[in-house]
Amino acid sequence: MFIEKLKVFLTLFFVHVSPSLGYFYLMDKQAPTIIGESTALAAALDHISRLAGIDRPALIVGERGTGKELAAERLHYLSPRWNQTLTKINCSAVTESLLESELFGHEAGAFTGATKQHIGRFELTDGGTLFLDELATMSPRLQEKLLRVIEYGEFERVGGQKTLRVDVRLVGATNADLPAMADAGLFRWDLLDRLSFDVVALPPLRERDDDLLELAHHFGMRMCRELGWEYFPGFAKAAVRQLQSHHWPGNIRELKNVVERSLFRAIEAERPITQIVINPFHQTDSSSPTPDSPDATHNVSEQQLPETDAVSSSQASPLSPSRNAWPIDLKKQLHDAELSWLEQALDAAHQRQNDAADLLGLNYNQMRALVRKHGLTSRRGRGKS
Repeated sequence: MFIEKLKVFLTLFFVHVSPSLGYFYLMDKQAPTIIGESTALAAALDHISRLAGIDRPALIVGERGTGKELAAERLHYLSPRWNQTLTKINCSAVTESLLESELFGHEAGAFTGATKQHIGRFELTDGGTLFLDELATMSPRLQEKLLRVIEYGEFERVGGQKTLRVDVRLVGATNADLPAMADAGLFRWDLLDRLSFDVVALPPLRERDDDLLELAHHFGMRMCRELGWEYFPGFAKAAVRQLQSHHWPGNIRELKNVVERSLFRAIEAERPITQIVINPFHQTDSSSPTPDSPDATHNVSEQQLPETDAVSSSQASPLSPSRNAWPIDLKKQLHDAELSWLEQALDAAHQRQNDAADLLGLNYNQMRALVRKHGLTSRRGRGKS
């Protein structure tokens, strides 16, 4: 921890903003500082800091968009190898034959088109850290070759006979369930054992409630500069509720896109953002007033107002506690109310999730997330007329 703090102190005046995922980079090969103060994020960052000083392979797991690549960078720049090469490669973006050549290199004439010798990533990264993203997509044959490098530090180039030795720290990342894949014979158990000296689990955004608005404001301020706005007007209450109610299956990457899109579509740069555009394929009239907009009250007709202030008990909201109901379990009340509306909408839509989403004012992804959250996996009533 002392080394980490010293590096941050020495580069305090050389900070610039990363273009992705809401991170600040410290220049001159320093560990990126990740935005957020939630308990789940703090635990993951502490784990990375402690693991950085142990020169062993590591595995970073987490959903898409949680920042696994940035976590790997932090792991490298906090390690004793921080001033050596950090090389990254996405295993899913390269075919098996090309991936083998990219990792281990090849000799001239090794295959058709190999007119000259190619130095692979392992050789280029000697002394440093090699980050393998989407590790689960690697073929069994390459897994075996990778295992030998981890085990002995030795390999041969494709088409070569000379054994080469390297000193490389391997960091893998995936959003797949590697133990389940190993049980199914799709991933080598011995390779998984060697890679997982320790496993860092990055929390999804939905488990970082305290960080959501901080990240949203960060992306909002960046987008304002790109749009040429003088300042960021912030989010209206309705927009904040939209942000907080979304499940964020795409995590930080999705949040960044949503915030930038919402600012781009905003009509007036001087007013707080009232409409969050989560689904760009679902076109809405962004000029229509929201409950938080100044003109909203003028669009409510007298016929929409209740005739009296009294509301019958049968019409009362299930979330309205009686005078003698205190104390209440608010989380359970909200959970039960959400489940009740969800079940009613599904029944009304004959269990068709698309139709139920329309009834609840949700998009399909939000609907699916709620169905999974409440375990409503039954397809009963699909054949109802």
